[in-house]
Parts: sequence; structure tokens; C-alpha cells
Amino acid sequence: MRISIVTPNYNGARFLAQALDSVREQRRDVPDLEYIVVDGGSTDGSLDLLRARAPEIDRLISEPDRGPASAINKGLALARGEVLGWLNADDRLHPGALARALAGFAAHPRGALGFGGCRIVDETGREIRRGITRFKAAFHPFSCRFLIQTINYISQPATFFRRSAFERAGPLREDLKAAFDYDLFLRLWRHGGAFRIAGAPLADFRWRPDSISGRKFREQFREEWEAARRDAGRWAPQTLLHACVRRGIVAIYGRMAKRREDRRAPAGDPR
Repeated sequence: MRISIVTPNYNGARFLAQALDSVREQRRDVPDLEYIVVDGGSTDGSLDLLRARAPEIDRLISEPDRGPASAINKGLALARGEVLGWLNADDRLHPGALARALAGFAAHPRGALGFGGCRIVDETGREIRRGITRFKAAFHPFSCRFLIQTINYISQPATFFRRSAFERAGPLREDLKAAFDYDLFLRLWRHGGAFRIAGAPLADFRWRPDSISGRKFREQFREEWEAARRDAGRWAPQTLLHACVRRGIVAIYGRMAKRREDRRAPAGDPR
């Protein structure tokens, strides 16, 4: 079974090599791996790095795009694997992750998507926000359609999906800025459901203050609620529960952001 991984990149040279290394390691266990990198016309040295490592990349595209969802759609449209996924340029896969994902799809021949554990790491690669990771993982054993419509407990770097389900669900919504992954997962769920890939984490998600999840968490959770509303219906119980969950999470994230700002403020700053 072939698996295709797409990496969208735009001026991500700082962490790109780690993402590339993590995909290269997968080939030890997954010889039929297709790797596609879609660069949005980087100017930070990313292209020099990608060209130097061309033997590790099956297809490299560099041209302007309309953002990460656009770049991912472009790569997925070219992918030939039976199982698909994407890895952002600042994230990384754990050794053996893709082999475990493929084993999961083989064991669940009707499953549309498979998801596993995912650590959150900082810019140095140190694990952070373990409480959030444990909170999301607590929902994994009880995964079902109602629950995923109520709260997004799936981490994108550790989620993969079947090509046939993707063709039926349609591409990522490029008008969404932060929750295009969750929106897609809800649509994929309709075409075979999801299964859990148990065991050790499959990937690391790198949280940075300047990332989408760091700067636009309010927009992210608003878009997630709107996606759940579209999927379940405006007045469905899970939509109403999602609204409550959203308010709580945004309040917690807001307090965390305020603490970060206070720590960065110089001594004597009236803030």
C-alpha cells in the first residue's frame, strides 16, 4: 500500500530540515512512500535546502499559492498513494509512524481516516503543553462522530486518510485560515469513519507564538465551531456543546497568552 505525504512550505527554512529528516527515516519501514513538497516561492533559503536534498523528494513544486490550504490541495491533487497525509514544514514524524499508519488502514479496510497521539513541542523541540496533550488523548478511546463534532481532539500531524474517502469528501477549504484540517476531517468521517492508531505518539506538532495556532487561536476555534455546525446542524446537541467547549478553551488560551505577554514585558512596564 502506497502512502503519500505532502509538505507545504513558505519561508520555513528554520525547521524544514527536521521535517525532511523525519520523512526520510520513514523509508526504512515504508519503501512505497511518495513525498511531495509544495513551496510557495520562499526567499529564505528553503529552496536551496530542498534542491540540495532533491533525491529525498519525489516531486518538488515552487510557485506562488494562496496559503497553506492551497499548497496542500495542490500536493494532494498530484499524490498517487492509497493513503494520504500532510506534514507542515515545522512539524515532524516519529520513527515508524507511517508504517504504523499503514498497518492501521490494513486492519480497518473501510476506515476513512486514522489518527494517533501527537506531542506538542516548542521551537527547540522540547515537549510542552502536556496537559493539553493528555486532555485530547483522553477522548481517543471513546472516539465517535458525535464526539468529534463536539470537540476537536485529533492532531493533524498524526492523522492520515484514505484517498478514496478524500476524493468523495473534496479538497481542503481554502477560505478557512486555521481550521481547514478539522473541517476536512469532519467531511472525511462521513465516508467510512475513523479509527485510532494506539501506542506511542506518531508525530510532533511545533507550537510557536507566531504560528497560526499561536496568533489566531480565537479565529481557529470560531472556524472549528462553524465547521461542526455545518456538519451536525445548527441546533444539534453536539453543536451547542461545541459552543460551550469553544468558550472555555478560548478563555484558557487567552489567559495563557496574557501570561506570555506579561513575562515578555520589560521591568517597570505598566502592563
